[in-house]
Amino acid sequence: MAMLEVDHVVKRYGSKLSVDHLNLSVGKGEIFGLLGPNGAGKSTTISMIAGLLNMDQGEIRLDGISVKERPLEVKRKIGLVPQDLALYETMTAAENVTFFARLYGLRGKMLKERVQESLEFVGLQDKAKDAPSTFSGGMKRRLNIACAIMHRPDLIIMDEPTVGIDPQSRNHILESVRTLNQMGSTIIYTSHYMEEVAAISHRVAIMDQGHIIACGTEAELRERVASEEKIVLTTSGVGPAVVEELKLHPRVRAVEVSDDTLTVTLPSAQQDLQDMLFICSKHEISIQSLKVEEPDLETLFLNLTGRTLRD
Repeated sequence: MAMLEVDHVVKRYGSKLSVDHLNLSVGKGEIFGLLGPNGAGKSTTISMIAGLLNMDQGEIRLDGISVKERPLEVKRKIGLVPQDLALYETMTAAENVTFFARLYGLRGKMLKERVQESLEFVGLQDKAKDAPSTFSGGMKRRLNIACAIMHRPDLIIMDEPTVGIDPQSRNHILESVRTLNQMGSTIIYTSHYMEEVAAISHRVAIMDQGHIIACGTEAELRERVASEEKIVLTTSGVGPAVVEELKLHPRVRAVEVSDDTLTVTLPSAQQDLQDMLFICSKHEISIQSLKVEEPDLETLFLNLTGRTLRD
């Protein structure tokens, strides 16, 4: 069953079409990755799902509830981790979580329990009395998550939650996403970092110019660019003779040489690897290392849009 349904949604800013008849469905219990460059319409879409921005056309339903018709009920079901930190720097970490918890109607014993529980979940229980102004960027991001999850939302939306943070905090956040999902939350995760999205998502959608241009599991998306692979060889030196013979092979599409690195592009590394190694051995090429590069989501995005994700 679908937790979220976005049906032909349109959003304009003056003459600019920011979201263009967007259709999207996210299943219950799914981690759904949303990729796209700045200006793709991701943040606008998230704002409309969360009821923070009115749509010009279309319908959004959360667990069958219309955002247009029952916006307050929908908001109570959502936890939003915004790209821009939503914290009060002079209040303590516990006071920040308490403030947002009160907005959701939490009071008394339950309020205290949820604040403690949320801070423990993000690893900041020992910083409960400290102000975010003393925190690192990664700690602020984790506190941002605590503020978003204390009411145990059905849908958690994370908009670029790992921007500008250290690797340790990034790993902590990614593990938190997996744990929240295991606890029953549906999660929409947006990022510029394809490796993050691929690592945690059940399905991935690529958004560009206001609409979804590809959607599926990582394996399904990779199949769209699986027509070629690269064998990358680090050698003791590459001469012109081996390059010419490799180029004459009927299945080789390209041969590139950079210093002592030889890269051969062909349809299937598994099928053609022995041929490539045989040709190298004929020319007495000493191979120091070998790796196979398969197509990834970055390659798919480049093929679909003509640019890289971070352009």
